[in-house]
Amino acid sequence: MSIVSNVILKADDELRYPSSGELKNIKDFLQTGEQRMRIASTLAENEKKIVQQASKQLWQKRPDFIAPGGNAYGERQRALCLRDYGWYLRLITYGVLSGDKGPIEKIGLIGVREMYNSLGVPVPGMVESIRCLKEASLGLLSSEDAAEAAPYFDYIIQTMS
Repeated sequence: MSIVSNVILKADDELRYPSSGELKNIKDFLQTGEQRMRIASTLAENEKKIVQQASKQLWQKRPDFIAPGGNAYGERQRALCLRDYGWYLRLITYGVLSGDKGPIEKIGLIGVREMYNSLGVPVPGMVESIRCLKEASLGLLSSEDAAEAAPYFDYIIQTMS
């Protein structure tokens, strides 16, 4: 949910009007709407390029992942990895659009460590892949937009670490 929805629900639960601080948060959220839309559009429009660049960077850093016995060895396994990279990039756009890390946690991070461990996927490798996605993504953004988007990548990295 967006900051606006959260403020309204909280105020209503407490049977009060939004506070001046909450109204300021809404104002700030609305003023950054154009930037958040620009970031999300750039990431969405460049998903394929970002995923390709990030995976190339990851395979160079960790060639063992695509070597025989590696988790991304073979066409099918590699395609699954690329699918996951695109999914995480989409999660980032959800967070950026909402101005909140909540959607990232609710949709994609609850139970992720357990899932990857049960599948035998090395979590440190997934963390490194998010770092590569971050680098590829932020390289397409202005410094101001990159500064706004970076914490969403960092949130996933920290949560998975």
